[in-house]
This record gives sequence, structure tokens and C-alpha cells, in this order.
Amino acid sequence: MNQSPRFKLFVMMVLEFFIWGAWLPPIFHLMGAPEGLNFSGKEQALIGSCFAIASVIGIFFSNQFADRTFASEKFMAFSHLVGGLAMGGLFFAKSFPVFFALLLIHSLFYVPTISVANSLAFANLKDPTKEFGLIRMGGTIGWILASWPLYFILQGKTGAALANAESYAFLVAAVASLLLAGFSLTLPHTPPKPAAAGVDKLAWREAMGLLRLPFLLVLFIVTFIDATIHNGYFVMSFGFLADVGFKPENIMPIMSIGQIAEILTMAVLGTVLAKFGWRTTMILGILGHAARFAVFAFFPQNHAIIVLVQVLHGICYAFFFATVYIFIDAAFPKDVRASAQGLFNLLILGLGDLAAKWLFIPLMKAWKVSVPALEGAVGKEMIDYHKLFLVPVGLALVAAILLAVAFHPPKEVSAHGSAGH
Repeated sequence: MNQSPRFKLFVMMVLEFFIWGAWLPPIFHLMGAPEGLNFSGKEQALIGSCFAIASVIGIFFSNQFADRTFASEKFMAFSHLVGGLAMGGLFFAKSFPVFFALLLIHSLFYVPTISVANSLAFANLKDPTKEFGLIRMGGTIGWILASWPLYFILQGKTGAALANAESYAFLVAAVASLLLAGFSLTLPHTPPKPAAAGVDKLAWREAMGLLRLPFLLVLFIVTFIDATIHNGYFVMSFGFLADVGFKPENIMPIMSIGQIAEILTMAVLGTVLAKFGWRTTMILGILGHAARFAVFAFFPQNHAIIVLVQVLHGICYAFFFATVYIFIDAAFPKDVRASAQGLFNLLILGLGDLAAKWLFIPLMKAWKVSVPALEGAVGKEMIDYHKLFLVPVGLALVAAILLAVAFHPPKEVSAHGSAGH
């Protein structure tokens, strides 16, 4: 394979995640601020559910079309064209019904492209086990490229000026989406695979049917648990860092340390997979969550170690989620590759996100202690972070044990990419 397709796939991932990274960081502050959109808590929750809704619908329609009807690069082009126009409309939207409708339209067209981008990359790589980490690294770079300029743009702004500056994130994301729509037409032609005789014509149903295989069912359950923990990190960490004394303006750069580490981890993912195999690599990714939350639970006042432990984010994402994507491509039939990716993205982007909110937000409200018990100022209450963070630690250990004991893929799948576990 020459360098050109790999470079184009890398650029595809940069733009794919630049879009998401541009609008997600500021949206909830913009929606809740009185000088901004001033949406109610219920309205914000509904808007926050758009990705979950899209991940469910995408399995039955969008991923089906990508597998059986449309060439992947044309699917990407059309989806990002419509999604980009909807995103541009958000810059002008001021009322909840219009804002919700536009973001839902964007999500319905954008979310399936995450699965299709993965499957398109796998279809055009000679050795996905060795090469996908380097390609997917572009997504992390894209997210960072989108989020760091926003930090400087918003610096020093308050009130209405801040809300106005935050709204420009939608225009930035819209331009990136339209660029990717055009760029997608230059990607390698990746035709659909119509169902063969005797094969279910519904790709999503064929993909779901394969969960009857024990090793895939175990991976599905473990992915849901790990996705809940992973999304819980974003639910809990900003407030935790603020409560233990980090300045608000420094929190996003601190959390982005993990994304920088993710770049390095993606670069070595192929080597790690070849050496340790599927199961061990995934377990290392899950245990990264356990270690990070254990530090949060037991050393909340040690700022240096809290900053240092952010590097585990790279291990958590690359060694588990990126490995899951590669494994899915190896384990599922090629004619359902987008639907299989979408099935697991339902957990990662949808159900895991909702579960994290349903689990951790109530616990954050219920588990409060007086601040003096945590050596803080008198007269306040703060979340009992020691108790709270032991929950994801426990969930991670359960997931790691389940994977170690019950995940036994057949040898022909394990042999993919020299993985022998």
C-alpha cells in the first residue's frame, strides 16, 4: 500500500474528530448561561441525549446503508454535507426547539460516520492491527487542534461576550464538516457489499445475531461497563479538579494531557497488540481506569500525582476502545463491518454515556460530606470523592476479571495481527 491512502485516512480522522471537538467543550456552558441560551436543565439533558439517540437509530438505518447500499466515501460526503449545514444553523439558533432539532439532525448524520470512518480505514489498510493506531491517532490530534484554540479565544471573556464567542464554535465545526464532505470524495473507493445468498439482508440484524457467540457477548458486556466508566470520567472530573483546588482555566489543559498521551499510545498500539494480544491489551486499558480513579480516591490533595495520572487516559482509550474497533473488524464478516462498528459505538457513544449520567450524577448529589472532613473551608459541603471514585474502580476490576476469565476468541481471530490470546 502506498503512502497516499494512509495519509488521506489520517486526514479523514483529523477532520472527523475536529468537528466534534470544536463544539462539545463550550456547548453546555453556552446553553446554561443566562447571557447565553439560558436553557433549562431538562432542555440541556434532552440536547445532551442527541448522540445517544443517533447511535441507536444509526444501527438500523445509516450503518445498514453504508454496509449494503452506498460506497463508504459517498456516505461520508453526503452525511457531512447535511450534518455541516445543520451545525452551521446552530450559530443562529436561539430557541430550544430549533436548537434541539438542528443538533439532532447533525447527530443523526454525524454519529454513524464515526463507525463508517473506522470501517473505511480497515477496508483500505493491509494490516489494521499495526496501522490503525497510527491512523486513529489523527482523531486525537483533530480533537486537540479544535479544543486548544478555543481555550485562547475564550480567555478573559465573561457574560454576553463569552456567550457570543462560544457560539462561533458551531461555525468552526460547520466549516470542518463541509471540508470533510468534499475531502471524502477523494478517499479510496470502498464499495458496499450486498448480502450474499443465504445471508440476512439486514446487516444490523446479522451483526446483532453474532452476539450469540460467547466471546463476542462477553466483549459486548465489558465494553458497556468500560464505556460507562470512560464517560463517567468526563461527568465527574471537571468538578473534582475544581473542588480540590485547581483553577478553572487550567482544568481543560490538565485534562488534555490525557489526549496528548493518547497520541503516543496510539503510535505503539500495533506493537503492544503484537506482543500481548487482544485480551491482555484490553485488560491493560481497563486497569488504566482503575488506577486513575484510585489515585483520585486516595490522593485528592496531591496535585502533582493527579496531573501525572492524566497520562493514563491514553492507555484507557487506545488499549481498550481502539483495540475493540480493530478486533471487531477481525471478528465480524466484512459485509457488516459498519453495522458491527455501530453496534459497539451504541455502547461507547450512546448507552455508556447515558449510564454514566444516570449512575454518577445521582451519586454526586447523594454522597456529600462537610468540607471540614476533607480539610477545606468551614461551612460548605463537597462530594465524598473517596466514596464516589471507588465505584468506577470496582466496575473496572469487575470488567477486567470478566475479560480475563470469559473472553476466549477462536484461534483464527486471535491469529489476526499476531495476537495469540
